[in-house]
Amino acid sequence: MTGREFLELDSPVQRLYLERIKRMEIIQKLLSELPKADQNICSHGSYFLAGNSSLCGLTANNYFRKILNVRKAAIVSALPMAVIPFLSTVAVYEVFVREPLFAGELNCEVCTVVRGGLVGAVVGGLYPVIMALPVNASLAARYSSSPLPGKENLLRFWLTVSQPIFRKMSFGVLIQVLTGVYLATKQHGIYIKILEKMKPSRDPEELQA
Repeated sequence: MTGREFLELDSPVQRLYLERIKRMEIIQKLLSELPKADQNICSHGSYFLAGNSSLCGLTANNYFRKILNVRKAAIVSALPMAVIPFLSTVAVYEVFVREPLFAGELNCEVCTVVRGGLVGAVVGGLYPVIMALPVNASLAARYSSSPLPGKENLLRFWLTVSQPIFRKMSFGVLIQVLTGVYLATKQHGIYIKILEKMKPSRDPEELQA
């Protein structure tokens, strides 16, 4: 898109952009008229998924601390494991699921559910576990809490250390997948409700009156 194309009053690009903005405004207006429960799911549902992500991070962090015999810097390791997965999950879910859905860009229910499940699995479940590994590895090296191998055996060592933790966390990842699927399904159902409200009138001006 060039600036000149966008600034032209009768440009197809500008008309498409204005139609998209108008559609988003209508969707947001109709969303505000839905019951509070539906509004809360749309506005705050990702926080529940993100809260579970923080729990996964703290649990994985605890497992790595135990297996590496790390006794110090408990708050230093726990704080990022709670905060970063929470913020990452909210941001990724908003960008890839909620915003496209309520902007009218994600009309396929299967696509919405798959995206929700993937965000729950990868960002909400696996990412906190993977993140806990370097955090605790650096602490183990700093405080010499556990004998670490040389560079030639480093990869094998961390694979051996991580395997039992990933097995223990598999249930948490499954919960995150189901939570992401459930949340995406509920939000898509609410989006369908909004579309049904839009059907009686095709004129956006009538909906805003």
